[in-house]
Amino acid sequence: MSPLEATYLGITGYIIFWILTFLAVVMFIYKISKLIRYMFLGQKEQTFGRLIQRGLSAIFITVGQWCQLKGISLKDKAGIGHVILAWGFCVFVIFYIVFIIIGTGFGLSENLEHSTFFFYYCWIMDIISPIVIFVALLAIIRRYVIKPPRLEGEQTAEAMIILITVLLHPLTHLFKIATSIALNHPPAGLGTILPPLSSTLSNLFNNLSPDSVQIAHNAFFWTHWLIILFVLVFITYSRYLHMIASLFNIFFRSPLPKGTLRSINLETAEIFGSAKITDLTWKQILDLYSCVVCGQCQDVCPATASGKQLNPKALIQDLTKHLLIEAPSLLKKTDNPIKMLTGEVITQDTIWACTTCHACDDVCPLFIEHIDKIIDLRRNLVMEQAIMPDNVEQALRCIEDRGHPWRGTIASRTDWTEGLEVKSVLEDCDIDFLFWVGCTGALEERSIKISRSLSKILNQAGISFGILGKEESCCGEPARRLGNEYLFQIQVEQNIKTLNNYRIRKVVTACPHCYNTLKKEYSMFGGQFEVVHHTQLIRDLFRGKRLKTSAINKTITYHDPCYLGRYNDIYKPPRQILNSIPGVKIIEMRDRKKRSFCCGGGGGRMWLEENIGSRISEIRVDQALTTTAQMIATACPFCLQMFDDAIKAKGCELSINAMDIAEIVAQTIAI
Repeated sequence: MSPLEATYLGITGYIIFWILTFLAVVMFIYKISKLIRYMFLGQKEQTFGRLIQRGLSAIFITVGQWCQLKGISLKDKAGIGHVILAWGFCVFVIFYIVFIIIGTGFGLSENLEHSTFFFYYCWIMDIISPIVIFVALLAIIRRYVIKPPRLEGEQTAEAMIILITVLLHPLTHLFKIATSIALNHPPAGLGTILPPLSSTLSNLFNNLSPDSVQIAHNAFFWTHWLIILFVLVFITYSRYLHMIASLFNIFFRSPLPKGTLRSINLETAEIFGSAKITDLTWKQILDLYSCVVCGQCQDVCPATASGKQLNPKALIQDLTKHLLIEAPSLLKKTDNPIKMLTGEVITQDTIWACTTCHACDDVCPLFIEHIDKIIDLRRNLVMEQAIMPDNVEQALRCIEDRGHPWRGTIASRTDWTEGLEVKSVLEDCDIDFLFWVGCTGALEERSIKISRSLSKILNQAGISFGILGKEESCCGEPARRLGNEYLFQIQVEQNIKTLNNYRIRKVVTACPHCYNTLKKEYSMFGGQFEVVHHTQLIRDLFRGKRLKTSAINKTITYHDPCYLGRYNDIYKPPRQILNSIPGVKIIEMRDRKKRSFCCGGGGGRMWLEENIGSRISEIRVDQALTTTAQMIATACPFCLQMFDDAIKAKGCELSINAMDIAEIVAQTIAI
């Protein structure tokens, strides 16, 4: 007899089933509707196109669990367990809908449970259930016994409840089927070929009377269904919410190129950046709902690793807690004052610690964007409140007054060209490439060597190029990352006008920050240029046999700059260049390519003192030293300067030195 056909305290099982299910669904809808209302307390978001493509992509990423698989590394394979649990969850949801709600709930179980489909599905569930149970047990052991660093402090009752429900789902299902077999009601369809595990478990009930087995069967059925209903309600009060929110978060992920910041319409914006929780966009709030607190972001964050106050996981959780506290009174439109995000929810040290390396955004399985929230907090501090560290204020003022952030320099934009064959576009704009030198490449003493080296390479290869010289001004990237969107847009407008005056269309630069800004962010303001990084161009020159090199016997480890690698997926060209030089042996660091550890200079940190924790650049140099390489090669002036300073600070100049790819090539080409 079906558990729903039985009578409990004079009430039939069908009535109890639908009353409990109805109550759970109502509680779920009520809470979800409140969370949706909380979400739309936020500001309007940019428009989203290509809805069908977005929908298919979201389903593919979610069901295929590519969001988790992308985060699996040699040192952390926990994502595999999550993939198994997610796939198991999908299989169970289909079972609940088809065989419990439609079958049992509507009295169609007799038809469905005597179908071949039910038989095969029971076999599938019989195979998946023990795997899910095993993975859930491993997850409990990992979280509460092993306690990996990224789960530190996450040994909560909420997490345990989630893992226990994950464990009990398949366990109660197996015993539900096992008692059904013991009652001589096995899955029909293929005669005596029964699901092996459920069939084996059914032997545990051989010595019980049919009535006792029926009671056990009823108990397992109701326990199983009550767990399901509990989870349905618990979803809305816990990190379980990510199962729903993440699907929409992936669907509504930013349409902008990877790492590109949202612009502010300076003429219509009522407030610059985010001062209060209601200043976040509704998509940024959806991000908060999507966080599963896995800690992968904090595991790759250089600020966290070096002891700074910034922890990307904690940042999202602090904002989430604040939202849930403030939202009820906001909906009621009470006069209660709202806490300011900066200072009262998030500390200023946290906001300024970010290097914008994109590691957190890149590794997050649910496409949560941490950096855009940090930049919005900076924007409000800088543009609305005029609160910022002294060094930030000085760098921004220098850009405004002198067109570059290097306060104190007495060099001009063209001093680095002394003794070189470098012409300006003012003299001749009939060139193959404009060489965008950048502020650092033109004015910072160590980085000038990169510009000189690249010029020698281009001349040797017969590439016609020119520079803007005194007409070149900061691309605006430091201003934007430091929070001054107004100054950034002024620089953009000015530079686009200058480039268009000379009809420039092809640009080469040695700075990944300039590269990313000119290539991706200028296009948002009408600047359409073909931009290449110097590693791409030099690689092509080698391929075209336009450069001849002599051999050097060097063991080199290559550091992937964040704005070249994670932001623009340029990993191969620098390595291909090094492999083209005879005698070079490349030894990779443990953290490389997408997992490359930041040098510490991005996000405007180049102009900020590192007073809290250890220096990020020194951590990276330590990683390089473990390879026994003689040289750190990189392809970014920021990285080069950070490593030079770190090597000197550590006193290891005799063991290792740092050079840009262009410098290495310039030393080896046959002049």
